[in-house]
Amino acid sequence: MVATPTMSTFLDDLARLAATVLTPPASCGITLAQDHLPLTVASSDPLAAHVDEVQYGEDQGPCLQAMRTGTTVLVEDLSTERRWGAYPAHALTYGIHSSLSLPLAVNGDSRGALNLYATAPGAFGAFEQQSAEFFAGQASASLTVVTRQAQQVQLSEQLRDALATRAVIDQALGIVMGQNRCDHDSAFAILRTSSQHQNRKLRDVATEIVKSVTGSDPAPTPFNDPI
Repeated sequence: MVATPTMSTFLDDLARLAATVLTPPASCGITLAQDHLPLTVASSDPLAAHVDEVQYGEDQGPCLQAMRTGTTVLVEDLSTERRWGAYPAHALTYGIHSSLSLPLAVNGDSRGALNLYATAPGAFGAFEQQSAEFFAGQASASLTVVTRQAQQVQLSEQLRDALATRAVIDQALGIVMGQNRCDHDSAFAILRTSSQHQNRKLRDVATEIVKSVTGSDPAPTPFNDPI
């Protein structure tokens, strides 16, 4: 988790790790809900991604059930499975005969599923389920931390943009106040009216004003990332 530079790298590593360290070795797909829709964000191999996609198309299956209910879903033998409509028949065409889907939680809320697919029936006994559930619990904890880190990075970028915008607008306001011999509120009204008439962002109008006086783009605002 510490060594991976991005969320996508972390998820790819997590899927490959699950496929190799859990017994029996199985194809692994990681499903996360994005904008209320399921998406395979990482997989150990194309097989897991294909079987995940079958469930999304049917809008039902063990993967979606685990994600939506927050409970582990075991499939002993797809050849005798009667749940989830046409999904079992489709999965069998990919050579999958049993599976184990475990919910993944972020900040305590079920947000996805860790899906293990095996080519043999009855691949996941009591010991295998216990090991997989422990792994999924650790994965959920790591995913929560990585998600918070990603949110912090996004917040830092938003703060950086906000400060840069505020700085250039303040510079432009000072110029407008000097040129028109007016106060801050009047200068802002002039700037806002110009923005509306030109149908341009306030920051772009402000940048143009500063550049027209200084002959160069506004200097970037110093910004230290939050600790």
